[in-house]
This record gives sequence, C-alpha cells and structure tokens, in this order.
Amino acid sequence: MLNLFEDVQKFPINILPKDGVADYYGKIFSDQECEKYYQYLFNQIPWENDEAVIFGKLIYTKRKVAWFGEKQFEYTYSKRTKYAKLWTPELLALKQRCEEVSGETYNSCLLNLYHDGNEGMAYHSDGEKDLKKHGAIASLTFGAERKFSFKHKFSKDRIDLMLENGSLLVMKGKTQENWLHRLPPTTKVKMPRVNLTFRTIEE
Repeated sequence: MLNLFEDVQKFPINILPKDGVADYYGKIFSDQECEKYYQYLFNQIPWENDEAVIFGKLIYTKRKVAWFGEKQFEYTYSKRTKYAKLWTPELLALKQRCEEVSGETYNSCLLNLYHDGNEGMAYHSDGEKDLKKHGAIASLTFGAERKFSFKHKFSKDRIDLMLENGSLLVMKGKTQENWLHRLPPTTKVKMPRVNLTFRTIEE
C-alpha cells in the first residue's frame, strides 16, 4: 500500500510506475466543503440502480448511478445506453474545481453511490468508444474513504491507494489501454461513498 499522505508538497503524484498516468492530488476540498457537497450529492441527485447485461441477462446493481453533462449525451457501457441530464449549479462548480486543479476539461460526469463497503466495482477499464481517446477522467470522492486498486493488464503489477474524503484522482494518457482499476468491497466500511467521474464524450 502506498502512503501518499506524508508530504503534501509532492502532489500531484503519478502513482503508476509505467504505461499510464494516474495523478493523485490528495484532498482538494475543505472539511466544510466536503460535508456540504456530500449532503447535496447524497440527498439531491436522482440516483438509480445501475444496469448491466452479463451473459445475456439484465442485472441491476445495488450501487446507484446518475449521469450528467453539458447536453443530453448518449453513453453506452455494459451494453446499456444512458442519457445525460443537464448540469446542476453544484455539479458545474465541482467540474470547474477539477478543471482548475488538473488543467484538463470535461463535458460530462458519471456519478456513483456506494452505500457501504459491501458495494464495489470489479476490475475494468474505461475504454468505451464514446470517450475521448487518451482523455482525462477525474475521479472525486466524498464520504467514506475507500481503497482503490490498479492492475496492469499484461505484467499484472498492482498498485493500491486510499481515496480520502474530498480527494481527486485523474487518469489519463494510456492508462485505460494498459491498466484495469477497481473498488474492492470491504466489510470495514459502514458509511456511504459518493464518487464523481468527470470525463469527455466525443460525438
């Protein structure tokens, strides 16, 4: 496990040793901002159970999702198509903070709600054809701190880090081509985590 909190002056840190960039910026919001945004996201976002087609069968996940953007984008993953709702002022403010910190731009966001540590995400890469090739994906965390794992597709190298409340991780370059990532389940976490993944859709 990497200890990324010893020297904040080192941020951002590319936590990947090769074949990609995953810049970790640490916590970019104050405790007061974290609480404000967490309460808004948890209570005001129109969450829905996620859907996926696995071996031809439609599955509904416990994890909930929402999809927003600058216009009503279509976005397809796990053989299901979603349609973006338009930005709220709060989401637009979060997007702008990510853009200021990362130096990247984003036009959409997939939000995830994990109610506790029993809910997670299996290894995958975000390689959907709608996404900008080698474009940046900014991942914001509010709520429970959770472990996040990368695994190299070929060498099987693994990198783990803890994503704390109010932190930002930006994946870009050839990361999605060479690395898988996941949110492993855990019985230790009892509180919800809200995750926002800002990205760029190309039509």
